[in-house]
Parts: sequence; C-alpha cells; structure tokens
Amino acid sequence: MEEILSRGLAELGLPADGGRLELFRRYYEYLTERNAVMNLTAIEGEEEAARLHFLDCCALLNLADFRARRVIDVGSGAGFPGLPLRIEEPTMSLTLLDSLGKRVDFLRSACDRLGLEDVVTVCARAEEAPEGLRESYDIAVSRAVARLNVLCELCLPFVRPGGLFIAMKGPEGGAELDEAAGAIALLGGGGARVESYAVPGTQLRHTAVIIEKIAPTPERYPRRWAKISKKPL
Repeated sequence: MEEILSRGLAELGLPADGGRLELFRRYYEYLTERNAVMNLTAIEGEEEAARLHFLDCCALLNLADFRARRVIDVGSGAGFPGLPLRIEEPTMSLTLLDSLGKRVDFLRSACDRLGLEDVVTVCARAEEAPEGLRESYDIAVSRAVARLNVLCELCLPFVRPGGLFIAMKGPEGGAELDEAAGAIALLGGGGARVESYAVPGTQLRHTAVIIEKIAPTPERYPRRWAKISKKPL
C-alpha cells in the first residue's frame, strides 16, 4: 500500500512523507477490521483501497485550496472523502456528518486511533443538521450517490458565501450539472464547473462538480427529506 500511495501522491504532486503514509496504513487496517462486521465499504484489499479510496479522494486537493479551510464532509460514510483529505492536508479543520450512529461511532474511533485533531463528528441527516452549522464552512464535499440536484439542496446550505461545494462524481458529472442548474441558482450557487481527473495507477477518469456559493441560501432550504425526494429542485 505504501508504495502505491507514494507513487500516486507524487503523481498528484502531493506530499508522501512517512507520517502520512503511516496514517493511511492505520486507517486502512481499522477500516478493514470494522468492515468485517459493519459493511462500511465494498472496496477491499490494499491496492484497491489505496487507489479507489485514498488517491481518488486526495485528487480533490488539486482542484481547490483546502489549506487552513473549514470543511464539512456531508454523508461521510466510512470517512470519504473527508479523512483522506485531512490526513493529506493537516491544516484544514473537518466536520464529518453522517445520519447513521454506527458509522459516526466508527468515524469517531478512527479519528481517535489516528490522533487526528480538529475533527468533529456529527450524527444527523443533512437536512436536519444543527442550525449552528449553516453557512459556516469554506468548503463542503460529498461522495454521496444522490443526484446532483438533491446533493445541492443538502450541501450548499452549509457553505458560506464565497465558499465552494465539491461533489465527487463518476465520468458523467456534466450531465448532472445541466440537470441541477435551476437548483444551484435557487440555493445561492453559481460559477459551476466540472473538473475531470485521472485516478493514479488506474485507467479511470472521475469528475468533480465544483460550485461557488455566491449568495446566502434562502431560509426555507433545505426542505424535509420527504419533500426533497418527492419533488427535487
């Protein structure tokens, strides 16, 4: 794993010192241990985890400036992309938000084991998150599988005007951006673009949809999940 990460991070132009590699190793080992009983991820094995989890997430560091930024990972699951970003960029502060208590317990334990400071875990649905989190982050990230128009309603309310929402997508991010144009404008977003990037050590190209927050999100958003799912913006 360390060799794959070292080569891949170098390809991305990112630091690959021993301290970071050790944290990735410990994260992988704890994820593997807990995945046996919790079903945290379908990606297994050192090579796959290094490339499809860690390097894929770290590629975002070339798409935006995360240095000393306040970041929230919405729908964090097993910690992606938030924890790899935090390992690779230790100056950022991080909030991991997930709706399932068992996953949040895993995230909290993982942070403790890795000795990661300035990481907060919150157990809540995005649309029901504490009001104090609203528009208080420089960057929101999400690797969730929902369509972009739904993700925008869940994630843009967390971002301060002047900040960014970054949604990790497969190769079809452009089509989803077209579908979400109305939602983005309604929620205070603008300047949206799609960035394509190669996942080191693979033939894969993934996309990230990057949306600027240009105005406050109207107070009526996000709506309750029943309304979001029944009538997406």
